[in-house]
Amino acid sequence: MGRYSRLLSPQLADLAGVRGGHRVLDVGCGPGVLTAELVARLGPEAVAAVDPSEPFVAATRARYPGVEVRQASAERLPFPDQAFDAALAQLVVHFMSDPVAGLGEMARVTRRGGVVAACVWDHGGGEGPLSLFWEAARELDPDAEDESHLAGAREGHLAELFEAAGLHGIEEAMLSSSLEHESFEAWWEPFNGGVGPAGSYVAGLDAERRAALRERCRAMLPAAPFTLTARAWAARGLA
Repeated sequence: MGRYSRLLSPQLADLAGVRGGHRVLDVGCGPGVLTAELVARLGPEAVAAVDPSEPFVAATRARYPGVEVRQASAERLPFPDQAFDAALAQLVVHFMSDPVAGLGEMARVTRRGGVVAACVWDHGGGEGPLSLFWEAARELDPDAEDESHLAGAREGHLAELFEAAGLHGIEEAMLSSSLEHESFEAWWEPFNGGVGPAGSYVAGLDAERRAALRERCRAMLPAAPFTLTARAWAARGLA
């Protein structure tokens, strides 16, 4: 997922209008994929980041000295009102326990007229990076629960959440990420790590069902090397 999300970072920063002189917050920074893009544009002193995961916080601090990185959730940002020119959340809203509260907090810490921007994979429209995986899983297991129900994962839902959070001047966009995979094994291997909903699903299968899912995915994919394009819904609004 990180390989796809890295290609989204410049697009989300552009959507938010991030430029020199801004101070920007990366909400749900993970290991620092978007943080890297913000540091490249603004310098580390102009970037702050938060994540609820202690290992991710430690990793981002180590990778980007000078960036203010704190352990916190989106719903309880540890910053004063109007502390930033922009607040961004890349592939995070759908994991927030309360997306409206999280976006509201992002608006609170952004100056009046500043930008709040976010993006979420198109799980609902079937064109996210995991869509083929979940299609194969549902063919073999109709009860498999994919990610299409998550917040912001369907067309227009991010804008609805932005409006509910009190943002105005809301604009929607679509971002895309194309990635070449040198082999089927290179595509499949990340699912064995047990990370995220797809990894957890694979980890819960017995060996026979895991092998059946792997081979069904192989049959649905083009011959290697192949390029897959994933899209993400995005929105921006003014605080």
